[in-house]
Amino acid sequence: MNHEIEKRIGNNIRLLREQKNFTQDYLASKMQLNGCDITRSAIAKIEVGQRHLYVDEIILIKEILNVSFDDIFSIN
Repeated sequence: MNHEIEKRIGNNIRLLREQKNFTQDYLASKMQLNGCDITRSAIAKIEVGQRHLYVDEIILIKEILNVSFDDIFSIN
């Protein structure tokens, strides 16, 4: 995947998370409770485009943040 696109998607996730007033710790904990082995550090890396996202992570993030895939993948 293109690094610039990963950075934009990561930034979208950060903005969406912050709109819900969720911390990185909270998001990671909610994902862990849903069977996803992820840490706060991994969330931080995703948000700055330093770590790739897996499909199951994207689906969980969408559900936890209660947003659409368009919200996550918007690169305009």
